[in-house]
Amino acid sequence: MISLHGVHLMNHGPGRINIEGSTIASMHLPDHDGQDDRSTRFHFDDAIAFPGLINSHDHLDFNLFPRLGNRIYSNCPQWGADIHAVNRKTIDAILNIPQPLRTQWGLYKNLLNGVTTVVQHGEHLRLSDPVIDVFQQCNVLHSVQQEPHWKLKLNNPFARGWPFVIHAGEGTDGQSLNDIDTLIRWNVFRRELIGVHGVAMNEEQASAFAALVWCPDSNYFLLNRTADIPRLQRKTTVVFGTDSTLSASWNLWEQLRLARKLGMMTDEALFQSVTQTPATVWRLPRKGILREGGQADIVVAKRAGGGEDDLAAWFAVNPEDIMLVIQNGSVRLCDEARYRQLRENRSSVEAFSQIVLQDSTKYVRGNLPGLIAEIKEYAPGAVFPIGSSNA
Repeated sequence: MISLHGVHLMNHGPGRINIEGSTIASMHLPDHDGQDDRSTRFHFDDAIAFPGLINSHDHLDFNLFPRLGNRIYSNCPQWGADIHAVNRKTIDAILNIPQPLRTQWGLYKNLLNGVTTVVQHGEHLRLSDPVIDVFQQCNVLHSVQQEPHWKLKLNNPFARGWPFVIHAGEGTDGQSLNDIDTLIRWNVFRRELIGVHGVAMNEEQASAFAALVWCPDSNYFLLNRTADIPRLQRKTTVVFGTDSTLSASWNLWEQLRLARKLGMMTDEALFQSVTQTPATVWRLPRKGILREGGQADIVVAKRAGGGEDDLAAWFAVNPEDIMLVIQNGSVRLCDEARYRQLRENRSSVEAFSQIVLQDSTKYVRGNLPGLIAEIKEYAPGAVFPIGSSNA
């Protein structure tokens, strides 16, 4: 059993969470002093607890790239052609790193941000004991312009009954708008569609999609515009995605603050867009909410700002403020104080490695410094947002 004491539960107040196996066994409001000698106890002061985040769009093997772009573009194919012409040397250097290593870093990028579930867009990845959950139960198409034989794939009668996830309307021109109409028209069997980006999407088109993944940071970097979320959310469900570092910050929290500044969703809806709403969209009923019987995917972070306002404090979080990440009942990341508490509880700590994030020491499951060293054998110039003391 794991017990979290002294946490402030988002929108509920002070409390305690007891975890048994992979499940939230009980939640006490307010916290009390009952002890269980079998439990690993973590004690907090001035910390908020919230569900492990669900990132609804990432390309896990593309997170070693720097942002690549040389101007504002009208659409995604235009951007792709330009960077392959201008930035070929940088692209080749990163692609020289074996895909499994690039993917592992993509998983850690998400973990460091408090993500416990990420939706992979791209080829199906074979992963052995990933540090977080990777959702791949979907049929992935890149886009109308860039997916070969997309009509046949969409209408394949033998395709699995999973939703079809596709970049849709990633542009500001008429072609990007028309591509959405083409996609809808050729969805002969009325497959469940989940669109990504939707910058060119209108309300009528949005009604043909079960959900839209909003990636505002990527949109502004490439197109200097993002989707019309106030209108689109009238017709479809909106969830949040980061995209990869090819076009967006590695820091998910900076992206959330950008989205908040735009004022296109309420604070509560934006919080739900990385928790309960994607759990519904991706059919993950035990995720996305802190409740008894739910999956023990939990993040605890410092109340970095916001006073008594839980949502204001949540939006002020940065990766260095995260004190503990529990995924499926197991500790995946902790700060120095929680690491000492693990040792005091005589829990095994051999599986953890130490890193430094903005002068804050963290411990993560697996050998992250070793992974970084191996990546740098292929790409000595690869840049990471962390340091380490045992690399």
